[in-house]
Amino acid sequence: MSENFEPINPELVPKKKLRSGDEIPAIGLGTFGSDFYSKEEIAEAVKDAIRLGYRHIDCAEVYMNEKEIGQAIAEVIKEGTVKREDLWITGKVWNNHHREVEKACRKSLEDLGIGYFDLYLVHWPFPNHHAPGAPPDARNPDSKPFSVDEFMDTWKQMEALVEKGLTKNIGTSNMTIAKFEATLPHMRILPAANEMELHPCFQQPELFNYVVEKGMQPIGYSPIGSPKRPERDRTDQDAVDIEHPIVVKIAERLSVHPAIVCIKWAIQRGQIPIPFSVHRSKYYSNLANAIKDPLTEEEMEEMKKVDCNSRLIKGQVFLWEGARGWEDLWDLDGKIAQ
Repeated sequence: MSENFEPINPELVPKKKLRSGDEIPAIGLGTFGSDFYSKEEIAEAVKDAIRLGYRHIDCAEVYMNEKEIGQAIAEVIKEGTVKREDLWITGKVWNNHHREVEKACRKSLEDLGIGYFDLYLVHWPFPNHHAPGAPPDARNPDSKPFSVDEFMDTWKQMEALVEKGLTKNIGTSNMTIAKFEATLPHMRILPAANEMELHPCFQQPELFNYVVEKGMQPIGYSPIGSPKRPERDRTDQDAVDIEHPIVVKIAERLSVHPAIVCIKWAIQRGQIPIPFSVHRSKYYSNLANAIKDPLTEEEMEEMKKVDCNSRLIKGQVFLWEGARGWEDLWDLDGKIAQ
């Protein structure tokens, strides 16, 4: 990492206010290496990104790199680059720990070397688990359809984390309107955020608007179309966001890579993108461009035409015996699939 990049003042990065009053940076660094990058490479990127001005790091137990990221965080705190309270750190409970949320949370906090999360999410709304690197047609015989009772048991444990000071905010991920409708009325502490797949070719306007109307902050994963997603999540029908003519045209006007247009669009639309990269030029450019040269109102309107409902992360490894296909995970007809 010998290139010289001027650190960005984190105060210039916009923030979004959550229902708790806490403010979350409007762009974060994702840490899922998609089976392509080592834990050490990802931790090194986190350390360098913080030095360059990132203050929002999106982590998860299942990424299997929290211990290394914790060492990186400890280093930048020790050298005086940041204090813990300057950082926004998100964690997630994995599917096989829905019955022992506090134990999983404490383990992640220990690995990361921090005393609390700023945001802790239920990674997927069901306890269906698959082996790391599972092929697309793999099925765990213990997998089951979504259960309101089981989810609410998990959510009560999430609420307890807030009361014990283990996390400041709790939220959901990979939810649907049908699942929210079945669970929100039973919650004491409402989700502060919902993490969901969001990129120009998959804008999810109905779910996006629902989440915002219900007071949740949308956080968008795969914000540039996840070009490095695992092979199990690839199909021939997938759209390529950074090759769409409208995205390319705007990129040419701004003299930037099309990926930067996806990041700018996300922030201006109101979601928080969490792009992943271990390449300094890319994660630096993502942050630097988040604070300058916005898309015009006309371009934002034009970007709506890019949406072609191209879901990339289908989640088929979480299907249960008897499920028709990955569509059953997403309640496309507005009803919870059984």
